[in-house]
Amino acid sequence: MKKDNNYDEMKAVIADLESDDKVQEMKEYVQHGKVSTYDHCRNVAKLSYDIDRMLHLKCDLKVLLTGAMLHDFYLYDWHNDDGGTHRLHGFTHAKTAAEKAKKRFDIDKKTGDVISSHMWPLNPEKIPKSKEAWVVCIADKCASLYETVFRR
Repeated sequence: MKKDNNYDEMKAVIADLESDDKVQEMKEYVQHGKVSTYDHCRNVAKLSYDIDRMLHLKCDLKVLLTGAMLHDFYLYDWHNDDGGTHRLHGFTHAKTAAEKAKKRFDIDKKTGDVISSHMWPLNPEKIPKSKEAWVVCIADKCASLYETVFRR
């Protein structure tokens, strides 16, 4: 199997997102350890792409990669208590990210579901409904673990 080390296909799908000023704003917020929310989302997109390719899942790349890049599009630093508004971040940010992504990028329902279900099983009512949602959910857990343990 030929490995695409350049991720050209992935880059082409997310190019418009990456140039958006609000997506770039994610670089200002810390996600895990020293990893920004932007870099975390990019890591999840790369890992999602790799999983799709390695397992021959034939995911809809637009849905998969858009969902991966926007799964944490909540635009705040969850480490700051901010008067208690971020206390339940783990339970609420997926919904916030999906709402902001829908408003800014007019994403479709399937992509919105990828974003809003990425925190399953922490959010047990939001079970991933598509293979794209499952891939991003799993990739997010793997990337988060790696960033938390090894990138501090």
